Amino acid sequence: MRGHNFLIGQYVPGDSFLHRMRYLYKLLGMAVVGVLCYLLPLLFPPSWLVLGLLLLAVLLLFMAARLPWRALLGPIKLLWPVLLILGAYQCLIQGFIAGVLIAANILLVMLSCVYAASLLSLTSKSQEILDGLTSLVRPLRWLGADPERFALTVSMMFRSIPYLLGAYADVHDAAKARGLERSVKAHLMPTVISTVALAQSTGEALAARGIGD
Repeated sequence: MRGHNFLIGQYVPGDSFLHRMRYLYKLLGMAVVGVLCYLLPLLFPPSWLVLGLLLLAVLLLFMAARLPWRALLGPIKLLWPVLLILGAYQCLIQGFIAGVLIAANILLVMLSCVYAASLLSLTSKSQEILDGLTSLVRPLRWLGADPERFALTVSMMFRSIPYLLGAYADVHDAAKARGLERSVKAHLMPTVISTVALAQSTGEALAARGIGD
């Protein structure tokens, strides 16, 4: 099932400079992309031009990391309905020309941030992510924070979200095969059952290792 395959993770083995870079540096780079998405339109209008250059820079990093092209197509397949709705809304509210420009800015910002986050996960092993998050939270230990538990929680969240998306895709395919692609019940109940099963199995695994007591 695709839902269960998603649980394995998205890391793509390689020997590029991004694969060798420390996780915290890559995390900082992703944060820089997010900040630039906010600052560049304010400093260098027209914003679609500078945001396009930013997206181009992120795509060049994809090429430098020698990642598969399907990693570029995945976010577009997921985002295009949202982008289409946002674009139509902006055209309706702002007028066609202004709406298209605003929609283009939204598209460039979303793709830049999503691809930057994808670079982070595609070039980082699970253990690197855990170690990096643990180091990031360690200064907060004096406030009572548990860095290891925080890193584990974030890691489980990152793995659970794609699992649930994949589980829904499996349910949708099964419902479509039975001619029930428009049935809310045929989609909702199996997805809820998969979600509860994931939560129970995760809790049992953590309890067996003495985590969460």
